[in-house]
Amino acid sequence: MARPPGLSARLKFTLSYAGIVVVAGAVLIAVAWWYLLRFVPDNDQGLLFTSPNRYLLSRIFGRAAAIAMLFLVAFGLIGGWLLAGRMLSPLDKIADAARLAAKGSLSHRIRLPGKADEFRELSDVFDTMLERLEAHVGEQRRFAANASHELRTPLAISQSLLDVARQDPSRVDAELLDRLHTASRRAIDLTEALLLLSRGERGVFTREPVDLSLVAEEAAETLLPLAERREIELEVTGEPATTTGSAELLLRMVTNLVQNAIVHNLPTGGTVTVHTEPQHQACVVRIENTGRRLAADLVPTLTEPFQRGGERVRDDDHAGVGLGLAIVHSIVRAHEGALDIVPRPEGGLRVTIRLPSS
Repeated sequence: MARPPGLSARLKFTLSYAGIVVVAGAVLIAVAWWYLLRFVPDNDQGLLFTSPNRYLLSRIFGRAAAIAMLFLVAFGLIGGWLLAGRMLSPLDKIADAARLAAKGSLSHRIRLPGKADEFRELSDVFDTMLERLEAHVGEQRRFAANASHELRTPLAISQSLLDVARQDPSRVDAELLDRLHTASRRAIDLTEALLLLSRGERGVFTREPVDLSLVAEEAAETLLPLAERREIELEVTGEPATTTGSAELLLRMVTNLVQNAIVHNLPTGGTVTVHTEPQHQACVVRIENTGRRLAADLVPTLTEPFQRGGERVRDDDHAGVGLGLAIVHSIVRAHEGALDIVPRPEGGLRVTIRLPSS
């Protein structure tokens, strides 16, 4: 943004300091002059050699006052310039760090030494902002790289199948078409997941009252055939819990969690429990499932994009794109809620979501 040139902050502070010193000195001189001349006789005889009269004292005191004022002006300008430079020196470091950040370097930190004050508080806030910005940019870069890699795989498979069909049209059979359909469906699912994740990150949606108990029942009804096919017992319990948000996104959130709980479960005889309840001016959705025991260091990575959890059970029936919990996390943040994932001691996960109550 182009701005017309103006006085620097240091020069403004210098002039302010000098002005305050000069005004204070002028007031003191004026008060001293007024009180001093008030008790001096106003005549030109009698006490001239013994006690000065008002005329003589005015000439002597006036000359000294003028010299004092000149000294105060010089002292105010020089002292103000040095003091302003010392006071504003932290701003120079903050400005240098901001310029580096504007050029794309986010690894620089200010770290002003000394005790806490306004400038050091500003420096600490700026350092915190740079840390979060650097982490966010790194996360976005990893996300873009992973998304490109995930999209490249089904597209490369589709390209290979099409090349085979082009070279030998007689080999176009049901198996080739099924494989091509599977690769295309995976690419479409990944694209839709990326769009949904982006929508949740932006937080742009219409908010309305949503009963999470009804959302849980709808998600369970949709996924009941999958649970029956895998011999998983799916149970929905709890009370009505009404929050404010997007019914579509909240349904996708619960559906993703229930689907993950069904797929990443015991081979047979597992259970999935979905429970909703109002709690302390919040709406709680709790989803528990049986399954393998998970390492504690694996759980925090489950909400990262394209992290599927290498120790969890997977098969070709539900390969997924690694965005299920990332989408859930994004939707929860967009609704100003909290997501808590805890491994159960006996195996499986306990996922708890708390959303503001309407």
